[in-house]
Order: sequence, then structure tokens, then C-alpha cells
Amino acid sequence: MNRYPVWKNLIVVISLLIGLLYTLPNFFGESPAIQISPLRITAETGTTLLQKIEETLKKHGIDTNGAIVEGNSIKVRFTDTDIQIKARDILQSELGADYIVALNLIPNSPQWLTSIGALPMYLGLDLRGGVHFMLEVDMNGALSKSLDRYSADIRSNLRELRIPSAGLDRDNSQLVIKFRDEQSRSKAETELKKLYADLELRTQDTDRDFRLLATVKPDAHTRMQSAALQQNITTLRNRINELGVAEPIIQQAGSDRVIVQLPGVQDTAKAKDILGRTATLEIRMVDDESDLETALQGQVPFGAELFTERGGNPLLVKKQVLLTGDRITDAQPGFDSDNQPAVHVTLDSNGARIFKQLTRANVGKRMAILLVEKNHSEVITAPVIREEIGGGRVQISGRMSSTEARDVALLLRAGALAAPMEIIEERTVGPSLGADNISRGFNSTLFGFLAVALFIMLYYQAFGVISVLALSANLLLLISLLSILQATLTLPGMAAIALTLGMAIDANILINERIREELRSGVSPHIAINAGYERAFGTILDSNITTLIAGIALFAFGSGPVKGFAVVLCLGILTSVFSAVTISRAMVNLIYGNQRKLEKISIGAVWKPKTSKRS
Repeated sequence: MNRYPVWKNLIVVISLLIGLLYTLPNFFGESPAIQISPLRITAETGTTLLQKIEETLKKHGIDTNGAIVEGNSIKVRFTDTDIQIKARDILQSELGADYIVALNLIPNSPQWLTSIGALPMYLGLDLRGGVHFMLEVDMNGALSKSLDRYSADIRSNLRELRIPSAGLDRDNSQLVIKFRDEQSRSKAETELKKLYADLELRTQDTDRDFRLLATVKPDAHTRMQSAALQQNITTLRNRINELGVAEPIIQQAGSDRVIVQLPGVQDTAKAKDILGRTATLEIRMVDDESDLETALQGQVPFGAELFTERGGNPLLVKKQVLLTGDRITDAQPGFDSDNQPAVHVTLDSNGARIFKQLTRANVGKRMAILLVEKNHSEVITAPVIREEIGGGRVQISGRMSSTEARDVALLLRAGALAAPMEIIEERTVGPSLGADNISRGFNSTLFGFLAVALFIMLYYQAFGVISVLALSANLLLLISLLSILQATLTLPGMAAIALTLGMAIDANILINERIREELRSGVSPHIAINAGYERAFGTILDSNITTLIAGIALFAFGSGPVKGFAVVLCLGILTSVFSAVTISRAMVNLIYGNQRKLEKISIGAVWKPKTSKRS
């Protein structure tokens, strides 16, 4: 009756062994390290780069605790943060602009554990230290960029359809397309409605021309804002990957804000600089036909803007954007023919086609390449187009340093932001505060566990000891699951672990009290044990399912710390049901199952009601 088949016992043993293996890495801690990643495809990687790094550090008398090669990047471990920072500065200087050298932390787990995929849980910002940013997306900027793209595309479409127009201008949030006759406008309206379902077109007549007004539909505007936010999140994730940050948290907060948490990041200035920048490229034509002197006196011609080149020379540039950074597929720092720092840009197929047509139609004219950052545009270079340029490769150079070329290449390669973003909140959590949070969280869980264990063992005796062992197995399985899933543990997660332990013991109490109830009824201990587990299971399942539903709701509708709490809570419910019912039953079967004539079990005092004697 109270015996498990072999396969059930094997499941329990294998589960506990796997739990132990995948929990172990969390006890080895982390070491300060630096991560070296190549910026250029042609840069050295692998064992060649590792040998160069080791020779450089040895030359400067810096000892390491080993190195790991992961793909194209290399991580070098050190004993303390002082040596780590010193090594970072030396390697950044020696390796040059071809590599990113970032501060990092790597686990001290033995190689045999790492080889089977046993890795520690990631620790959140509040436990590990790092930086927290909240960025706000400029949704008006997203609409403006979208209208600029529509403007360029409509001009191109009208030329391809051979529909004559008298110009295209922007008026706040709408595009104004002018025509000389009503027939051309009617034809353009019919064609543009087919091409642009997201634009609402209206006609307007004036004394001088016939106009077509194009505005973005409200539902398309909403989709555009959502798409801009998601693209910005993707771009931020790409940029953070370039910094070598392990398990960053990047999530939407409301309709126009993004939260970025970088656990373990020590170089906060670099992270803030990369996240806060919004660099993209624009290619426009230089307006050589207008009078520059008149523009310098404040009379800038319509459809043009006045800029100053990096050399200090004034320059008139047309407002029409012919090509943007959206067409960039790769950007690498390098040098031009004069051995000056430059950025080599590769365009996608559409971008290459547009650039080829642009250069073919404007041979002998000047083309301006602008770097747009935080709504500020700067002319990097304005070369004369000597010949048609095909192949989709563009070189940008113009009085920039190697560091600037590397940073601009990183930003362009990671992707352009769909809309400008501004850091509106910044918090830094030091490693010492994180360590203090870990200590407090661990102590609260430990003391809560000990208090529960002491009470249960005193009250239920041997069955109390079995309940405590099942509770320990529950904690072991929960931590191993979090490690296998590579979840990020935060303070709310630690609170959920403590709550799970408190809730998990309820199942054992239900089982033990049910066994006591059966014993009070006068049944034999074997029958009482079997009935206790069988009849308590339904109640345990019902109570845990309702809590699981609440946890799923928290995960679905919550964000940030609430989601972290919900994940640990839901996993804890699953492990607590398994440990309370299956593991504790296996231990009870092991102790009492082989005793055929079981007279008594150690489950504490069983009070039987006194029966009154009838006269």
C-alpha cells in the first residue's frame, strides 16, 4: 500500500540529483573580468587575440585568473576590481580602436559544471549593482521622421509614374503636394491611395495651384508610435550587446518610455553615452545655386538650411533627405586613402540602388553627409560626386578622431533609433549595496526556514522532519529551475522564495493533519498514511491552482519587479506540489513502507475525543 514502484523512486532521485547539480553554480560567486570584442570583421579573434592579450598583460606585470573564449569575444578574469580597471585601460590603449574593451563579471563555476550547461542565476540590479535608466521617446520626432520618409517616397513615386507636380512641402503634421492642373492631381490621388493605405488624402484648391493634403490616419499613427517604441527597444538591445553586458533588462514602461537596467556595469559613463546618443545619417544635396552671402545675412532660401562644415566653412544644404541611416546594414571604423579615421558604411539593396541613382544623376555636384544626433544635424563631409557609385559601400570621413569613428560606427551598426530618446531618470546601485541586499535577503529566507522547520519538527516529530526535508528539496528544485531558465533574481524574487517556503509547508500540514484525523478514527497507521496523502491531494491541488492563476495574472499584466516576483512564485508552486506530495511520500514509504505490522507512527500527539458513557 505504502510503496512506490521503482520508476517513481527513480524520478525522485533523478530530480534531486539534477536539482543539486544545477543549484551548485550559485555558490561559487563571480570574479571581476574584462570582455574584449572585435569591432571590425577583419580584426583578429580567437586564440590569436587571446595570445596577444596574455602577452600584453604579462608585459605590464598583470596577473590573471584565466581566460575564456566565447565566439568572437574573450573574457579575462582577475582577482579584484583595481587590477580589472588597470588591465582595461592598458588593453584599450594597446589594442586600439579595433576592439571594445568592457568591464564585466563572470561566474567562478568549475569547468565541468559549465560544460553541462549548469550556470548560476543572473542577479538583478538591486542585488548585483549597476545602473538604471528610464528613457523617454520623442513621439513627435517619430512622426516627423515618418513624414520625411513619406515625402521622399512620394516624390520618387510621382517621378516613376510621370505625374508632374509643382512641389511637395511639409506643413506641421501634413504633407502638401502641389499640382498645376486638376487632372494631374486626380491621377496622383488615385495612385497614391493604392500605394499608401496609411495616408488620408484630401484636396484643396487655391488661386495658384491644386493641392493634395496627406496626413497619417489615427490608427496608423498609433501603430507608428508602437513600432517606433519597439524599434528603439531593439536598437538599445543591440547597442547594449556591443557593450558586453550580461542579461540586461530592457522593457517598455507605458506608451512612450523604456526602462534599461544594466546589472554589473561599472563603466556607467560609457553606457550612458551610448544609450543617450541617437546618431543616424542623412544624405542631402548641397544647394550651390542659391546665394551663400545672402543666407549668411539671415535670408536662407526656401527649402534649404544653413550649416557649418567641420572645417568652419558655411554651407547651404537642401532640406530634401535623399537617403537615411535606415538603409544601413553594416558600419565599421577604419581609415581613408589619406590614412585619416573614417567610417565604412554598407547599404542594403534598396539603399544601394537609391545611392547609385543619386550619384549618377548628380555627377559634378556636391553631396552633403550629415550626422543627426538628438535633433542636431552636423555636416561631416560634403564631397563632389566624381562618378556613379555602385555596390552599396560609402565612406564617411571628415576631421573625426579614431574614438569618434568607432562610436559612430557602433551606433550606425546597432541600428538607428526610430525616434529620439532622452534619459529622464538615472540611478546607480553600488556593488556593496547589492551585496548587502543579498545578505539581507538570504538571512530573511534562512531565518524564516529555520523557524518553520523548528516548529514543524517539534509539532509533528518524525513526520515533521520528513516535511522539513521535503521543504529543503522544494528550495533546491526551485533554485535549480531558476538557474536552468537563466532567470534574473531580484529582491522581489527573493521575497517570492520566502513566500513559497511559507506556502509550501501548508501542503505538508494538510497531509499530516489528515493522517492524524484518520488515526483518530481508529484505522491502522498504514491505511491512515495512504488515506492522508490521497484525500489531502485534492485540497492541495485546488489551493495551489488558485494561487497559480493569480501568479499568471501578475506575470501577464505586471512589469519589472512584479514579473520577477510572479515567475518565482509560479515556479515555486509547481515545485512545492511535487515536493510535498511526491518527495515526502517517497520518504514516508522508505521509512514505514516495509513494516508489515505497523502499530504506531511518529506524528505527534493524536488526541482522540472522549466518548460519554450512557446510563
